[in-house]
Amino acid sequence: EALRKGLGGYMAAIVDPYALSAIRLTLLCAAIAVPLNLAFGVTAAWAIAKFEFPGKSVLVTLIDLPFAVSPVIAGLIYVLVFGAQGWFGPWLQAHDVKIIFAVPGIVLATVFVTFPFIARELIPLMQAQGQEQEEAARVLGASGWQIFWRVTLPNVKWALLYGVILCNAR
Repeated sequence: EALRKGLGGYMAAIVDPYALSAIRLTLLCAAIAVPLNLAFGVTAAWAIAKFEFPGKSVLVTLIDLPFAVSPVIAGLIYVLVFGAQGWFGPWLQAHDVKIIFAVPGIVLATVFVTFPFIARELIPLMQAQGQEQEEAARVLGASGWQIFWRVTLPNVKWALLYGVILCNAR
């Protein structure tokens, strides 16, 4: 259907001001959401796979939450929290902060919907790899950051790339 009216019709639709605006908004949201989810996903996967701590099951549940909650319900929750009659609505209006039906709301929704993709790709791989290489690096005198950058990250680079691609595609 995109080429139904020929290449000229397709090009006219692409350079339409509304289409260009939508493309800019999509690129802006992706440019914000993907790095945020990348930072969170790597950190959460590393913590879940390598350490035992109180609240670990809560963190895993929070990572899986966007898969369990319908995007429609998530949108309703955003309206109930940030809308004019929501929990933070009066405060946001008093300070002239717009979240719902504005770029910040779109970014928040995008971050929520794409939240689990990177962590869910990394957690099983990090758990399967174990901790032997990290422990060997630690015994040889490597610092925590050196272990992360030179041992952990190279071992998961392809899963990380796949998670980033999934996050961006969503």
